[in-house]
Amino acid sequence: MNDRIPVLAVIGRPNVGKSTLVNRIIGRREAVVEDIPGVTRDRVSYDATWNGREFTVVDTGGWDPDAKGLSELITAQAEIAINVADAVLFVVDATVGITDADAQVVKLLRKSNKPVVLAANKVDDLRTEGEAAALWNLGLGEPYAVSALHGRGSGDMLDAILEALPEPPPEDFNKPRGPRRVAIVGKPNVGKSSLLNRLAGEERVVVNDAAGTTVDPVDELVELGGRTWRFIDTAGIRKRVKEASGHEYYASLRTNSAIERAEVAVMIIDASEALTVQDTRIINSVAETGRALVIAFNKWDLVDEERQYYLDREIERELVQVQWAPRINITARTGWHVDRLVRALDAAFDGWETRVPTGELNSFLGRLIAEHPHPVRGGKQAKIMFGTQASTSPPTFVLFTTGLLEASYVRFVERRLRETYGFIGSPIHIQQRPREKRKRK
Repeated sequence: MNDRIPVLAVIGRPNVGKSTLVNRIIGRREAVVEDIPGVTRDRVSYDATWNGREFTVVDTGGWDPDAKGLSELITAQAEIAINVADAVLFVVDATVGITDADAQVVKLLRKSNKPVVLAANKVDDLRTEGEAAALWNLGLGEPYAVSALHGRGSGDMLDAILEALPEPPPEDFNKPRGPRRVAIVGKPNVGKSSLLNRLAGEERVVVNDAAGTTVDPVDELVELGGRTWRFIDTAGIRKRVKEASGHEYYASLRTNSAIERAEVAVMIIDASEALTVQDTRIINSVAETGRALVIAFNKWDLVDEERQYYLDREIERELVQVQWAPRINITARTGWHVDRLVRALDAAFDGWETRVPTGELNSFLGRLIAEHPHPVRGGKQAKIMFGTQASTSPPTFVLFTTGLLEASYVRFVERRLRETYGFIGSPIHIQQRPREKRKRK
């Protein structure tokens, strides 16, 4: 039974208007619209809602059609996307028709037995509609003629997507909760598999130092601290990716898939080496996705006094945005301080599920506004009229305001919320609802 938000993978060659269509589906300009083939996106998952139903869109942009081993590249990417998805949106440029590269993906889609919605994009007039109808010959069902740029036909396509995606289960509040889901994430070669093997007490995952290996996230049930946990690991070995330039892209897909399926992410960082852009990118992805976060500095046995001095400076500089995340120092290889992980996970879950009653929240906001009102800009001053916590996991607040609050003031509100209520280990999402101006009659 599906216990998570369903996932839609969007597959298609570059220049078929895929990113524009993704933006159309999610209702905002978030996916990078870029016609240059081979662009690796830092973030490939987006939240979407249609007719009251939520689902996750995974954009699989990043092919390079001129790369060596084209069939291997396309096949590997499509397989990963199809495996993590509940349904697939296959985007074809109706003005071009099916290319050899598209034909390879069609074979994969038929083998997968996953529901497929076929989008014939760039249908801007009646003439192109006739070309879209020819795509019936693919045997993937009805081609939905759409114009990602203008929105034409997108409603019918989204209705078809909802039919293809599994229905979310009715929420049963009496049902006992299953094991908490923990993703072990981090760049290659930082000790993710070593940690999982140490926690499990046996060699469950192949440990290999080769970078650029591809794997679907693997679930492991582990007894820890007297409880059962479901660890989602991204470091096992399945097959090699032939195109070196695509390593980071595949790592990003695997990491995002693991984060999406988890409740909390344990970010493993090699403490003996300098923090990298890839480390901060993964951490930011966890925070943006709304999952709880624990940061584990591994290989602590290799950290001397000089390295610790520089590491402290790196943490102050690079991890300032996630000061709320619990940090632990461990050595997975020997098991040193690994037992501290349970305490950090429990703290992160408590913060992630903290709820502030509406009355208490508005008393807090009233005191805050009285002490530190929003600055006056251009003779006008935005004010918070009312606030409510819309949800937990992660804590999400909605502020009803007289005007748009400055980003610095929203950060100030978040900082005060953390000082008062904790929210350890959890990102906080704050949404604004500025009051609409009354139209003159």
